[in-house]
Amino acid sequence: MISSSTVVTSVVEKLRQALARGQWRSGDMLPGQRELAEQLGISRPSLREAVTVLETLGLVRSLPGKGVLVLDAEAAAQDPAGESAAAASLADVLELRYTLEPFIVGLVAQSANNQDIGQLRLTLMDMREALEAEDSEAGVKAYIAFHEALFALTTNPIFQSVVQQTGNALKQSASMLHNSPEHLAARLKENEAVVRAIRERNSSQASAQMRQHILAEGQRMGIQLNIPDDQPGQ
Repeated sequence: MISSSTVVTSVVEKLRQALARGQWRSGDMLPGQRELAEQLGISRPSLREAVTVLETLGLVRSLPGKGVLVLDAEAAAQDPAGESAAAASLADVLELRYTLEPFIVGLVAQSANNQDIGQLRLTLMDMREALEAEDSEAGVKAYIAFHEALFALTTNPIFQSVVQQTGNALKQSASMLHNSPEHLAARLKENEAVVRAIRERNSSQASAQMRQHILAEGQRMGIQLNIPDDQPGQ
């Protein structure tokens, strides 16, 4: 179930206020997801979305396998932006991805070397192994790792300022997907098509494949994206 932006907004504000009060200080780890969700009386998906917003604001950082680290508790008292950021829906997240990722992969197709492509293929192998093992958690991690690897290959320094937000948005949307074997298989097939186009140095095809992938992600999440009529790949 996709949590409402109203719930997420409330959770972000509660956590921000707790940080501002000093309940957790810089360098502390937040309680585990289950414990914290129970304390706040919310679902774990809502908590994950709220943590993603706080991460985007630079207040916390998610550490795989460890938990959520508080980066700057003091800034929480000075940063009221959480409410407006939390109002973003998953459709907004996908629209952001649709805007940025096809252009990024188009650039990557022009600049990636064999080592870069090899790294992308390794992440796809991780996705395939997760699919074969029916390990949904590993599948989500490999999916995120693939897209983060793509982001890391951007050579335009201006993009680096927005890639972090895109990566956080990706984590938000990926955490909400029903990662069934069928969905993971489709995701793998779509990402393989992106890598083939990159390997062939076909920038326009790489961009088109990424657009199709993000639209398919929206369909799997039950979200109809608001895409301009003149956009390709619909």
